[in-house]
Amino acid sequence: MSTAHSNKWLYRQPVEIRFGSGSVSQLPEAVWSVGGTKGLVITSASLRHLAEGLQQNPDNRIAAVYSEVRPNPSLQFVDECAALLRAQNLDFVIAIGGGSVLDCAKAAAAIAEGKHTIRYYYGTGHPLPQEGIPVIAIPTTAGTGSEVTSVSVLSDKQNKLPLSAPSLTAKIAIIDPLLTMTLPPKLTAISGIDALCHAIEGYSSIHHQPICDALAVHAAQLILGNLETAVVDGKNQAAREAMAEAAVTAGLAFALPKTTGPHACSYPLTAQYGIPHGEACGLTLEWFVQINAEIPRIQELARQLGFADAEALANRITELKQNIGVRTNLRDFQLTAAQIEKLAQDSQHPNLQNNPVPVTVEMMKEMYRSLAE
Repeated sequence: MSTAHSNKWLYRQPVEIRFGSGSVSQLPEAVWSVGGTKGLVITSASLRHLAEGLQQNPDNRIAAVYSEVRPNPSLQFVDECAALLRAQNLDFVIAIGGGSVLDCAKAAAAIAEGKHTIRYYYGTGHPLPQEGIPVIAIPTTAGTGSEVTSVSVLSDKQNKLPLSAPSLTAKIAIIDPLLTMTLPPKLTAISGIDALCHAIEGYSSIHHQPICDALAVHAAQLILGNLETAVVDGKNQAAREAMAEAAVTAGLAFALPKTTGPHACSYPLTAQYGIPHGEACGLTLEWFVQINAEIPRIQELARQLGFADAEALANRITELKQNIGVRTNLRDFQLTAAQIEKLAQDSQHPNLQNNPVPVTVEMMKEMYRSLAE
């Protein structure tokens, strides 16, 4: 069965993608390609050794390393990185890490040539600069998709908001699955569920289009077929390569259509209860699959993935989360009626407007009550 598409759609993919095991060795060529002369590596404390290893190669032209980024990156990290770029007159950024590192690095590079801090742009409606310092993104998890999107998700106290602008797009993404081989099972699971959300939400979005649809289906097939193996047997290179391919493909699948309900719900879940981003997204994924099942193309997605219908796909998502140890409910938080009300209200995020079925606050309250019981 074919699905009708709008007569008008746009596909744009400005990031040069270099994929393959061992492809991090292409970094000097990537630095040359962006015209870099003096660069900053942005990473986390746990990956500082990787950054310092890259710095030892003079062909990488790395002048400084910033390794303070932590999960759910704060505005402070962005400003500290931007200040380093300005103070040392650095002209490119290498971001090596998970989604938090990549989002922080992209935001810092976007504002570094201007005079403002990131707070000037955060949730204010002020447009980010159209161009920033070039970023070479090297993900070490298989899930974020940040290496190929124009989005940066940042946190400020109990707020977690996405910024979007062309300047938040990396110039080059180097996807080396070997960098994910030591990722712990829990992070492998959470990252993989995030990627599955990207694929299904990109397909579900009211802004869907045929190229992103094809990418979404490919990514979801890879995840459903390989995530459990990658979690249980982290040294399985074939599974790691499949998940790395799935993550970047899922990133491309939602980059233009944007995410929908699960991501809208994830922001308050992470900000208020500390649930990791991918796990927070995955928490409501099957609920949205079932709510959206009245849309014929969601039933078609299920069939393309090998399921009888959307309900069977939703059941498989629940089974997958259980098998890999990812959160399936909110019982441990013992949520009060007031907390459920706040979650439902705060989940009315703009991403929810991309969902193909309108979702009311009352529907959200019912969903959160079910998850809390």
